[in-house]
Amino acid sequence: MPSDLSHVIAAATRWLLTAFPAAAGAMNYALAEAQARQAATVAAVLRCPTTLDVELLNMLGPGGSDRLDALTGADQHRAEEADRSWRTWVDETVVSWAANLLADPHLAARAASALSATEHGTGAAGDARRLTVPSRRDHDAAPLLRHPDLLGPIAGLHRAALLDALAPEPTGA
Repeated sequence: MPSDLSHVIAAATRWLLTAFPAAAGAMNYALAEAQARQAATVAAVLRCPTTLDVELLNMLGPGGSDRLDALTGADQHRAEEADRSWRTWVDETVVSWAANLLADPHLAARAASALSATEHGTGAAGDARRLTVPSRRDHDAAPLLRHPDLLGPIAGLHRAALLDALAPEPTGA
């Protein structure tokens, strides 16, 4: 995992698990967390493919979770949280792209393949099998996190930009 993106990846993972909780049980939570972290990692690396992009994100800040919270109704529960500071590290685009990847394993496979074109390389996300080839157990552990209809409003925010990022480069004319 690219260390300069670790705080954004951690915040996106936490946001996804807060908005779309795992099925009951510690093992289910661990499997859901692995899937959310893989999606957030692939999304963050694609969003910030160069060292300069990462530096700009760290300098300007990711923007926070306000819009995402409003879309899911999580903003009504935020006041109950003792520590809300992690929400400032949520990048809306990273979460939206991660939601797209969680909802569509074929798109996730394309995205994982596209990591080779980044400065971080294909190893940036490790083995993304839980994301690209989810098992029945993965789906059972994270039914909300994998549900395309529930993820739709979040995924739709920046889906076009993700598809543009995954579009093949035009060849010379």
